[in-house]
Amino acid sequence: MQHFEPLGLHAAEQADDRMRRLFMQVRALSVDLTANLSDGDATAQSMPDASPAKWHLAHTTWFFESFVLTQFVADYRPFDARYPVVFNSYYEAKGARISRTARGMITRPSLEEIREYRAYVDKAVYRALEDLSPAALDLVELGCNHEQQHQELLLTDLLHLFAQNPLVPALWSSADRTTDTAPDSLRWVEGTRGAVQVGHSGSGFSFDCERPRHTTWLSPHELADRLVTNTEWLEFMEDGSYRRPDLWLSDGWAWVRDKAIEAPLYWGRGDSHQWKQFGLDGLRPIDLNAPVCHVSYYEADAFARWAGARLPTEAEWESAANRLDPTDGVLLDSPAAVRPRPAKGRERIRQLFGDVWEWTASAFLPYPAYCPTPGAVGEYNGKFMASQFVLRGGSCATPRGHVRASYRNFFYPNQRWQFTGVRLAKDL
Repeated sequence: MQHFEPLGLHAAEQADDRMRRLFMQVRALSVDLTANLSDGDATAQSMPDASPAKWHLAHTTWFFESFVLTQFVADYRPFDARYPVVFNSYYEAKGARISRTARGMITRPSLEEIREYRAYVDKAVYRALEDLSPAALDLVELGCNHEQQHQELLLTDLLHLFAQNPLVPALWSSADRTTDTAPDSLRWVEGTRGAVQVGHSGSGFSFDCERPRHTTWLSPHELADRLVTNTEWLEFMEDGSYRRPDLWLSDGWAWVRDKAIEAPLYWGRGDSHQWKQFGLDGLRPIDLNAPVCHVSYYEADAFARWAGARLPTEAEWESAANRLDPTDGVLLDSPAAVRPRPAKGRERIRQLFGDVWEWTASAFLPYPAYCPTPGAVGEYNGKFMASQFVLRGGSCATPRGHVRASYRNFFYPNQRWQFTGVRLAKDL
């Protein structure tokens, strides 16, 4: 959570207006994304890593109720005193909670009751905004960014859920997603070398794991100017790479064998023997020119080795992204076609923001002199800094305006239900 400098009256009024707009926009988008769901759609949990849509809607509401309203609004009365046990996620300081794997057992409250809960809390937060202290407003902004993260999780969890259904249902329809124009041949762009500053600069919102800004050293390197495409991934597959142990990390090779992995998640051939991909708009032929997505760190690392390259470090990625606009790219704006798109234009380096999260070679670890945010919200990032890898750049399911150059996402190396893809790097 960021720290505010003292504001004058006019600046404080502008900050209040900005917070109202942000809060209303974020809360409305979550409702819009779930408008087509039945109660059954919103209740089911397809795997332990995923959560029901209904839980996402309620948990993000609980966050505002627990961290803002009950702490800073004296006359606030909780919507239902039983809800914290059901909708707390992992905050030990906030008391008892149900197991993550049991979230799909929550048949009640209904989806309609969850929507009533959201409306109740929204009204209370909106009414309280003009009287909240700077510390409370910090928590509102944190809550908005937290909900944007859950908007992406909500979509990827629904995608995983719908993919288990033999009827291959679509969350929403869209135009054909194939493209006529192939992307340009991959080019290499020399990266910054020497001492560079990475991490959040202190202006605007950031999560604590993005701080403090610090100096690191970059050896001579180059980055691919675009993401790896489905065509290039098919070449990797056709070369027998899922059967070649020399390309894989030991844990990755064990994962490939144990899980019988032969293609990215949501790829299948069926009776036609033509590769197709399941998405939020249903089952369609693979767009050969779009970035490959739903691949694990293990797969990304093996592909890079097969291609005679490697994955970039997060510092290399950030040093390139610092020069670009983080709101420019294929990102989430509304309930519409959510899918990666082929690279366009002739910019020096493309697709750094949006389309797919890019695996890096960097473990998710604290920066030098890292200090978690005090209090229960300090459990947000720091306690997960073990055995995970950093991803950068956002995806087609990341709300526009949420991601920035210093943003650090993180997942375990076997996970691939998120929109995760690959950019290559090389040493010089």
